[in-house]
Amino acid sequence: MGEVNEGVPRRRPSTGQQRADEAVERGGGRLTVSGLLARVRPPTAPAASATAPADAGPTAAGPTAAGPTAAGPTAAGPTAAGPTAGGEPAGGEPAGGEAARLAEIIAAEAARLLPGGSMGPDTDFFDAGGTSVDAVALVAGLARDFGLDISLDDVFADARPRRLAARALPADGGRSQVLPAPHAGAGTGAAAAADDDLELILADLARADGLPWSRRPEPAPPRKVLLTGATGFLGGHMLLDLLRHSDAHVFCLVRAADEAEGTERLGAALKRFSLPWSGEIRRRVTVLPGDLRLPRLGLADERWDELAGELDSVVSVAAAVDFLRGYPSLRQSNVIGPLTLAELAATGRPKPLHHISSIAVFNEIGIESMGEDDPVAHIDGLVAGYDKSKWAAEAALRRAREHGLVVTLLRPGGIGGHTRTGASNPQDLSSGMMSVFSRFRTVPAFRHLNAAPVDWVSRVAVAAICEPDAWGYNYHLSGTPNSLPDVVHDMKLGGMNVRVQDWDEWRLDVMARLRDAPIAELDFLARVLASPTAVKLCEATLMGPAATGERTEAFVAAQNLPASTRYGMQEQLRTFERLAGDGLARLPDRTDRPYLWFPETMRGSLGPAGGPADTPCTAAFTLSIVSMYQLVKERRVDVRGELSCSLLHPEPLVVEQGDLWVRPEEGIPLEHGVHHPLLRYRLRLRDAGGGVWWLEGRKSAHARRDLWRQTRALTIELGREDEPATLEGEIVVPSDSYVRDQVDGIRVDPRLSGQEKRLAKLSWLAWFGLEIGRGLLGPFARVGADLLDLRRSPTLTERKR
Repeated sequence: MGEVNEGVPRRRPSTGQQRADEAVERGGGRLTVSGLLARVRPPTAPAASATAPADAGPTAAGPTAAGPTAAGPTAAGPTAAGPTAGGEPAGGEPAGGEAARLAEIIAAEAARLLPGGSMGPDTDFFDAGGTSVDAVALVAGLARDFGLDISLDDVFADARPRRLAARALPADGGRSQVLPAPHAGAGTGAAAAADDDLELILADLARADGLPWSRRPEPAPPRKVLLTGATGFLGGHMLLDLLRHSDAHVFCLVRAADEAEGTERLGAALKRFSLPWSGEIRRRVTVLPGDLRLPRLGLADERWDELAGELDSVVSVAAAVDFLRGYPSLRQSNVIGPLTLAELAATGRPKPLHHISSIAVFNEIGIESMGEDDPVAHIDGLVAGYDKSKWAAEAALRRAREHGLVVTLLRPGGIGGHTRTGASNPQDLSSGMMSVFSRFRTVPAFRHLNAAPVDWVSRVAVAAICEPDAWGYNYHLSGTPNSLPDVVHDMKLGGMNVRVQDWDEWRLDVMARLRDAPIAELDFLARVLASPTAVKLCEATLMGPAATGERTEAFVAAQNLPASTRYGMQEQLRTFERLAGDGLARLPDRTDRPYLWFPETMRGSLGPAGGPADTPCTAAFTLSIVSMYQLVKERRVDVRGELSCSLLHPEPLVVEQGDLWVRPEEGIPLEHGVHHPLLRYRLRLRDAGGGVWWLEGRKSAHARRDLWRQTRALTIELGREDEPATLEGEIVVPSDSYVRDQVDGIRVDPRLSGQEKRLAKLSWLAWFGLEIGRGLLGPFARVGADLLDLRRSPTLTERKR
């Protein structure tokens, strides 16, 4: 779900392992502790033995090749096994060989789902390469094969097998019932987990006190920059902006075995987000194979010392963005990693640290304001592990400021798609919600959506990095907030009429829809909405105040950067198109209720192809659009109605599907420039006997004085399905009904307000009138050009010279 595991090669479960739904069906009786251990011990092993068999999988000997342990980048401080000394279980937890043996069982089961195929009992499942989908498979496998009732929330809260074993076994080791899953609102279990988090956070903050003291860096634009997270959505855009708007050479820390693999991974990530990857970019980028979660970033001591002396700026973008995982699972990437970068910034040559944080540090229900220098949330008011990890990172870096380190805190909100390319991060919470808004046409009642497009967030962040006077402050990169009326209004004008629901009603409705018709790309959102902890995060995000950024606004104005604007429908258009192409969002289509419609009646005559047209024919159509997007993007109008002609059938033919294109092919002239197309009709009709017919019709402009008739006359051809045309003729809109039907007869969706109705009508008339005017002007402009060409002095031939 986040950038930390993005791009890691996956080894899918073996045959027989099925992808399970989040609600894992657990049937059958529970095993006792002895019975469970007996199932997995070798037959000759004594019942109390904790010795692992040779094929039982990795043990707790240390970190695996698949990923580091969560013990932290330095020897100091608590291990990730918990806040107690030495990482041993706290009092009251199951102790001895049974808990250790069960931890090995869970580790062996988890290892089957990992890319490296191995995992120790103290290794975090997600740090080792596991994903949210793998977590579901792990829960299902433990329930199916061992009868262990470990919940998905347990895995997300702390994904180390030793801690999962402590939760799954009773404290006294003698009862057969497993412990309930601790989650938000689960009483003493939740309180104990929260206390563990607080102790671990305090221990992590203490690490900042061990950072070196630093002098103030030279106030000059950076020339050599270390950037983490360049394979992620925001980090990739920041890399390109750093190269575009500075002369800096950028060192990109990429999780890879060697430089060649890291370069390949970086290039693939940039291309995925529609960003260039050229020789010039590669010339100014050096890939550092390493890992943010490891001591000294996984670099050799010599390389670390070189960077400490060469770099003049450190930019921390990488983070594990997962709203389901607990603090112990996220701290290595989101807290310890930034502290390691702070250590690098304070070592050797003084250099600033620019850290991408998040307005999630304010995600406390009931918080009154979200200004750049306002107090952040109380740590005990945060419920989600992600929010706690971002809060802890900021708190640690504020302590680093006291050691003289210049730290710039840049806080984006939701990061939307690029306004020009439409590139987006489908796993971003705001993108997921906008996809659901458009797909299901419902929105929850909320106060504000603090979101901005990635191109604006990246550009402002890079400008702050390159401007020494901006260093050391807090900035909000959340743009101009969207209110509920803003979103509803935008989507209405975009042809997506949405219904506002209560938050709980909306959440349950979306979960039910995604359960009945699963969408793989929105699976992460379904899990977020099903998690009690993540739901509280969403409530705090949606019900909180608007984020404000006076300092950011002043900086943007001083640097002549694009001012922040509301991330409305126009700015999201490309993103919606891309999300729709990826199967997430749903743009307006002909199945939606029309946004605007009007009647069109025509009379004329038909006859055999090539013969006289003397049989009366009438058409009664209704032309409609579902959104202005349909016009601007497709230049198409939907057609429905009836066509009556005795040559076809005694009864009227019904239009099953009809399209009308305005100035098709951009009005390029046909037949040697004589006919300039104005409108093109293509209909599929069915008669009362079940026969299917097709109709092609054109309105064309000519350099003649009968302009009024040209806009009303439609030349048509008809034939049976899969057969050539057998009938042709012309039908014309009567002059007395044209204005009455197609101007005064325009109707607009009654759900729009009176002002919105007038705006919709005027927008259609202005757009259609402009297009038809351009079409009528074309042939006269061509004639004028021909006349001017005839009057030019002829060029003398060679003979006449």
